[in-house]
Amino acid sequence: MTSAPSLPVVPDTAWTEAATPASLPPKLPLPAARVYPRPGSGKTLGITVATIIILLLGWWTITARAWVAPLFLPSPAAVWDAAVQAWTGNIQGGLPLLQHLAWSLARVFGAFLLAAISAVPLGLLMGTSRVVRGIFDPLLEFYRPLPPLAYLPLIVIWFGIDETAKILLIYLACFAPIAVATRAGVVKVPSEQLHAALSMGASRWQLLRHVILPAALPDILTGLRIAIGFGWTTLVAAEMVAATAGVGQLVLNASNFLRTDIVVMGIILIGIVAYLFDLLMRRLERRLVPWKAHD
Repeated sequence: MTSAPSLPVVPDTAWTEAATPASLPPKLPLPAARVYPRPGSGKTLGITVATIIILLLGWWTITARAWVAPLFLPSPAAVWDAAVQAWTGNIQGGLPLLQHLAWSLARVFGAFLLAAISAVPLGLLMGTSRVVRGIFDPLLEFYRPLPPLAYLPLIVIWFGIDETAKILLIYLACFAPIAVATRAGVVKVPSEQLHAALSMGASRWQLLRHVILPAALPDILTGLRIAIGFGWTTLVAAEMVAATAGVGQLVLNASNFLRTDIVVMGIILIGIVAYLFDLLMRRLERRLVPWKAHD
């Protein structure tokens, strides 16, 4: 029997030389990972300040060159003088501006708190119970698109012309956005979280408290921000009902006397107060839901 041919023996030095770093191709450096910012993220304070300055300059230029009559657009100086007169109470009614603002704040935030206390639980029930959703969803969707002036006469007939009618009108304007936003937040809760909590023996209350409510909280806070805007929008309509004080009543009386400077001053004041509250709600949102992408 012939023996198999023997293979050539390769010296160990050959493998050693082949494995030396000099014989390997040079390693290319890995590109550094780029971190792309989220669209729309970043600080906007500088842009906001620049926008306000441009608007004020445009307003001053239009009025200084008399491109628009003062009856239609008063100058910034005239609006400032009207604010000073209103602060000291030297306008129609005789009440200082701070008292008008206090009445309006009490009406808007009183109705807003009542709406939040009642609409959030209803929204949670609508999102978790088909019976409650079947009862209240048609009612909400029916009256939600209606402007407050449409049902203002009925409220006056049913509840009179005292503070109840004013607060109820603002309450109805704030209620629907909060309830709808809360229901939408409950519906968007991932089913995996619900099943995981149920598999661990969570009760219905624990499921609502520890899973559904935290997951729906971003939508609830968004609904609150929208609702307070509707509340300030409805303020002027609410203070049409035999009001003797309030920023909306101040604006309405000024319009009857063609005091456009006071009208513009009242509009700016309402916008500033609403914007400050929105900033407060944004800060609260960052604290309560830090996992959400914030604006």
